[in-house]
Amino acid sequence: MNDVMVDVRGVHKSYGPLEVLRGIDLTVRTGEVTVILGPSGSGKSTLLRTINHLERVNSGWISVDGDLIGYRRSRGRLYELKEKEVLRQRTRIGFVFQNFNLFPHLTVLENLVEAPVSALRRPRHEAEATARRLLGRVGLSDKAEAYPRQLSGGQQQRVAIARALALEPKVLLFDEPTSALDPELVGEVLDVIKDLARAGTTMIVVTHEIGFAREVADTVVFMDGGAVVEQGPPTAVLDDPSHPRTRAFLSKAV
Repeated sequence: MNDVMVDVRGVHKSYGPLEVLRGIDLTVRTGEVTVILGPSGSGKSTLLRTINHLERVNSGWISVDGDLIGYRRSRGRLYELKEKEVLRQRTRIGFVFQNFNLFPHLTVLENLVEAPVSALRRPRHEAEATARRLLGRVGLSDKAEAYPRQLSGGQQQRVAIARALALEPKVLLFDEPTSALDPELVGEVLDVIKDLARAGTTMIVVTHEIGFAREVADTVVFMDGGAVVEQGPPTAVLDDPSHPRTRAFLSKAV
């Protein structure tokens, strides 16, 4: 449990003159859940997207399970990997988006099977067996032949989680997984994530759900203005924050 799964070191990201990430350092250990909180525009989602190289960093580096993401190091310099190599790395980093991003023309089962077959070259019968097992895990065994449009938002997000798990990733990234859901559907998605946490899945979750962070997180990170302002166990950051910006945020969020 002490080995590092995700290591973020000195990461800067800018869009022109706008500096979105300002020297981020973050360590996530195997089997731990890190929850990232912060106001809109604080850089939370951008940080997630750098971890699987959906966004290139301007400086710094990121490793997952000991492998540099998006780059190779040679003679002290970093060189960006080719897209094919980056895509291979992404199969080890599951990403669950806030707006589900399911393929609308594919059934639920086909959504889960497509990547293992095309990216990992798994036999289709094996990928389908895994997909059906994962649908059972998220409580959707009876929706295998349905299309995304026939599902509620909560069901679509549970399918998206199962789809991410189908690649057997080293770490799961969640970008505000409940923000697009009606309030009564939030619980069913959070319950699935809690089950994953209990099973020892390494996760980084960007969310506004303070109660979820308190219950599930091993580490809570508070970001503001593109920087990590405060981090630590939930009891410290949520119940006794040391930084005034964290205190101000929580006083309005709770």
